Amino acid sequence: MGETAPVGGRSAQLKHTGLRPGWTTGACATAATTAAYTALLTGDFPDPVTITLPKGRTPAFALAAEDLARGRATAAVVKDAGDDPDVTHGALIRATVRILPAGSGVVFRAGPGVGTVTRPGLPLDVGEPAINPVPRQMMRDHVAEVAARHGGAGDVEITVSVDHGEEIARSTWNPRLGILGGLSVLGTTGVVVPYSCSAWIDSIRRGVDVARAAGRTHVAGCTGSTSERTVVALYGLPEDALLDMGDFAGAVLKYVRRHPVERLTVCGGFAKLSKLAAGHMDLHSARSQVDKGFLAELARRGGADEELAAEVAAANTGLAALQSCAARGVPLGDLVAATARDRALEVLRGAPVTVDVVCVDRAGTVVGRSTPKGP
Repeated sequence: MGETAPVGGRSAQLKHTGLRPGWTTGACATAATTAAYTALLTGDFPDPVTITLPKGRTPAFALAAEDLARGRATAAVVKDAGDDPDVTHGALIRATVRILPAGSGVVFRAGPGVGTVTRPGLPLDVGEPAINPVPRQMMRDHVAEVAARHGGAGDVEITVSVDHGEEIARSTWNPRLGILGGLSVLGTTGVVVPYSCSAWIDSIRRGVDVARAAGRTHVAGCTGSTSERTVVALYGLPEDALLDMGDFAGAVLKYVRRHPVERLTVCGGFAKLSKLAAGHMDLHSARSQVDKGFLAELARRGGADEELAAEVAAANTGLAALQSCAARGVPLGDLVAATARDRALEVLRGAPVTVDVVCVDRAGTVVGRSTPKGP
């Protein structure tokens, strides 16, 4: 009998680590919202409550608390982050759903422990509750499904809260980003990928091995699922050519240096890849930060005047710096991509690998791209 063909890609890497994935705060808030709205329409809380995540997974969540009153219902879920050392692991995520007048749509509120956006540069307007776009869409979708199933109109107010969230948020970057009063409700896939340096770096190496064994000449190191979708759309790469590098850009480059492939694409969020451009090999927020002074210098190289450079240097986030430059025709995204590519080539030390870099925003839109370049 022949050997089983090697399997690669993001899911294979996760399986290789042996670590247990968990659920994002956005997934927990969606589950609590679904249970609360169902109770409003039927009088009963589903327990466990099952939701559908963006990639089709259907986890079930046990309810930790429930309360039903006239025109209002609250359900709560305990966040399980799996084997990831997430500061929100074990937090109680509550959603209170209240019926609104017809035509109101879905309105989001920040309850105790959920922050409010107070500075520009984030994917939410100033004054909005810190509930990110993907979790909002997940909650809207599930409200619509529950309404269709049980005869509701889908016009509701959703207030998300996190017990002790303001205290937990002090251990995050939220206060520095101008998110005040608590945590952000996050998640683009609903799944927390467990973080272990040694296990994840080993999984990257196995991913390169599998791609080479399959004869792949072009692989892509991606920081997450959004960037992965982007490179698939751009290059049509198969699953076993995709490396989930997460924050470990250096691990990808050093292993590919010793085990070359013809072409390497590095794709990720603009802010993360600006760190690579500045010379950081570990892109995790606990070990490297976006250097706005460095971005200001890149902007000057791209034609920014001193007024714009100062605005970039003082920007709240990398996204805000990017937006300021885009508004004035300075291609900061392309400059970051080209500089990150050149940093990658330095680490590769002449290995026979052609590199290109693609920067994306949170929606997966390409905001910066370099030309391919070899040794």
